[in-house]
Amino acid sequence: MSPRLYLLFEQLPDLLGGHLTLAVPAIFFGVLISLPLGVLCVKSATIRGPIMSLVSLVQTVPSIALLAIMVALLGGTIGYWPAFIALLIYSILPIIRNTIVGLESVDPAMREAAKAVGMRPLQQLFRVELPLAFPVILAGIRTATVWVVGIATLSTPVGAPSLGNYIFSGLQLRDWQRVIFGCVATMTLSLVLDQLIAVIEKSIQSRRKISLILASCAIVALVGIGIVPGVIGPEPAGFSKLQEQGNDFAGSDKGDVPRTSLDGQVIRIGAKGFTEQFILAEILRKKIEDAGGTPEVLSNMGSTIVFDALAKNTVDVYVGYTGTIWSTVLKETDPIGRTAMRAAVAGRLYDEYGIVLAGALGFENTYALVAKSQTLQRYNLRQIGDLTPIAEDLKIGGDPEFFGRPEWQRVRRLYSLTDITEVGMDSTFMYQAVADGQVDVAAGFSTDGRIDAFDLRVLDDPKGAFPPYDAVLLLSPQAAKNKNLVHALEPLLNRISVSAMRDANRQVDEDGVTPKEAASKLLKHETKGPPLSR
Repeated sequence: MSPRLYLLFEQLPDLLGGHLTLAVPAIFFGVLISLPLGVLCVKSATIRGPIMSLVSLVQTVPSIALLAIMVALLGGTIGYWPAFIALLIYSILPIIRNTIVGLESVDPAMREAAKAVGMRPLQQLFRVELPLAFPVILAGIRTATVWVVGIATLSTPVGAPSLGNYIFSGLQLRDWQRVIFGCVATMTLSLVLDQLIAVIEKSIQSRRKISLILASCAIVALVGIGIVPGVIGPEPAGFSKLQEQGNDFAGSDKGDVPRTSLDGQVIRIGAKGFTEQFILAEILRKKIEDAGGTPEVLSNMGSTIVFDALAKNTVDVYVGYTGTIWSTVLKETDPIGRTAMRAAVAGRLYDEYGIVLAGALGFENTYALVAKSQTLQRYNLRQIGDLTPIAEDLKIGGDPEFFGRPEWQRVRRLYSLTDITEVGMDSTFMYQAVADGQVDVAAGFSTDGRIDAFDLRVLDDPKGAFPPYDAVLLLSPQAAKNKNLVHALEPLLNRISVSAMRDANRQVDEDGVTPKEAASKLLKHETKGPPLSR
């Protein structure tokens, strides 16, 4: 077995456990809620209309959008609860609908016979109607199970570990083995749970107690297999563990921070869903481990979700970018100078959210419009303004977040690019799309190693449409009071150069190096010299 495949299997119990502890309780409570509602809908036409309309309407909300809504409704809380509530909501419709169909399909003669022998309404329901409707109701539960298990993979962006960690991380790292592994694991889990429920159905119908008990125990055992490693092991499951590979970090300076300074403390690291953030999360993880702490990495989070989590102390530390904070958090439309922006961001974050900007890491990762050399030569392009006369004939690729950001609206306004065609895609495919000519221009990242790997060129921004995007270390209000944590992370400030970060990104995206290995090399070579001057 290859080391990568071994690593995937090694992380399976933790991620399977996270998946099961989301899906199984959601299905269980979905049944408890849906069955009474279904019965009420059958008994009362007045209730049936509003309930079915509401349940059906909620079902039309896209899964990832519902997860984001749950985070907002819970006041920015991430992790288990928003994911669980969203899955619970999705489990209701098929169960309640099949409950109604099953009860309405009961032969009226059976109801009349029940009344004739003197059964009361509740006795008639539990002894006659529900048993006869049981096969149809169970079919709804099986449908809900498959739905919930599949949708649970989307819980990763809101900080709830699941089998979706394989898929999201695999997409970002272009590791298709990891993507396929996650898909196969999810499909297998769906089929196993579906068949176990089918065995329970047949066992009840044929009154075979042994098979009923065995199938029920199998479901409990599946949940137990996932829960036990998380309870016994000190390190939680998460994307960081998926990035690990055999060997420990090489060349870290363990003498910088006393190993007992964070002893017994769990530090939660937030990260967004692209390569650079994965590498930076690994760097923070290593520094915290060297200080004796237990890091937990929550990756693949959106900009606003991770910031809200930081403000509410759900996440302790996160590497943000000044331009992103300026535009999306502070809602400023016009950029200012680098030094002024960093000072303004630091002051307002502390005043408005209690978040402390500990300092800059030393590099900037700004948005940059890139195109391949042939496109530049064909249209004689040097700067963004050269796109204006031909905008209606061009396509620009970018991740969906970019096209919704104020920075892009400013670029369109300053350079009159309202006629250019926007093509949203994951950043994993963006550079390849430019290189293959599927889009003419892409909204890339200045530290992305794939710009050089695909022989792309950056268009100048003479009007300064994009603000400075200095990478800065952010601490939650509570974490900022932890002097040992601050001391452990201080050696990173002003130590990572743009070229070093771009090279680390290239190693992961093009050379197949894991984020942990890239972080190890960056720590070894970049944090030993004097601080960078900016």
